[in-house]
Amino acid sequence: MKIDTSLTMLQLPEALSQAGLQFSVATEEDFDEIMAMSQDIYGGLDYLPTRYTNWLQETNRTVILARKQGKVIALESVCVIDDGETMLVEGLRVAPQERGKGVAGVLLRFCSELVKTKYPDVKVTRLTRDDQLGPKDFQKYRLITKQGILLVRFRAEDLKLRLSELGLSGDIQSSLSTSSNLPQVHLDPSAVQRLYLTTDLMQGILPNATIIQDWQPFKLLPSNMGILLKKDIDWVVDDVSNPIVASLCTFPFRVPIGDDWYYLNIDMFGKDLDLVRQQFLGHLQRHTATLKGHVMCQMFLDPPLWKSMAEYCRNTLRVELVKEYTEQCVVESDVV
Repeated sequence: MKIDTSLTMLQLPEALSQAGLQFSVATEEDFDEIMAMSQDIYGGLDYLPTRYTNWLQETNRTVILARKQGKVIALESVCVIDDGETMLVEGLRVAPQERGKGVAGVLLRFCSELVKTKYPDVKVTRLTRDDQLGPKDFQKYRLITKQGILLVRFRAEDLKLRLSELGLSGDIQSSLSTSSNLPQVHLDPSAVQRLYLTTDLMQGILPNATIIQDWQPFKLLPSNMGILLKKDIDWVVDDVSNPIVASLCTFPFRVPIGDDWYYLNIDMFGKDLDLVRQQFLGHLQRHTATLKGHVMCQMFLDPPLWKSMAEYCRNTLRVELVKEYTEQCVVESDVV
């Protein structure tokens, strides 16, 4: 299905206009071509293969392709959240031979114009980045919040053995010395809505009152909670009456690093190191117990906790630290 590009065609840089860029809505038939363009993206942690079909079915999302001479050279996804006021930009990828030519900027401008025609109340564009922000970035964007990124990898079988050696293969919560002796609480949908929407208890835990789930930043609104509760997420807090640490964990999914490779995403909120460690171990135990193969686990946490958690992973759990400290930054700019 082709989109009328007259919305932005006059704004295209002359070189790209002459090069003949065409835009279209992505379809299931485009999947193989998109994956061919996306090889080695995100260090093998590309989430798109497992989410592409679902993205096409989300009514608040638009996935746009840029083509050159009939071939897909770029993809951008835009999801409208926050009661229709925020345009969340995700999934950007440009074919290797077309990078550095301004294609991404043109595609983003096209998507912005298209979304504004469908959602006239959109006020801001938000995106999440993991690269180093420089002065030029802060001329374009406002920093909403940031989290430290802790990325480790291990064989699921080795981790299970190590947890057993540490005496942590049974009940994680009773095996650890924590600042609170309360158990981890796994929240059902009604408990999630009650805790996050009808109380102020999460305001001081979430960074800038923002739920960041697997790179997606959401304000505390009922419409956003409706989006989140459709996902396979394990919601955990240490105490529903007075939470200090909360976490959201995706269920493991395969990633294209190689055969039998899985990805686990944990978004951790709160500043208590013992409770963060407890919930981290609980998620590892619960979500890797039945896996066979390799796991890439990425946890996002309060930056001051990163060093202690990295040392714990490396020295106690004996898992491999994939990279040193990097940051996940949520930024936004006004839609003009």
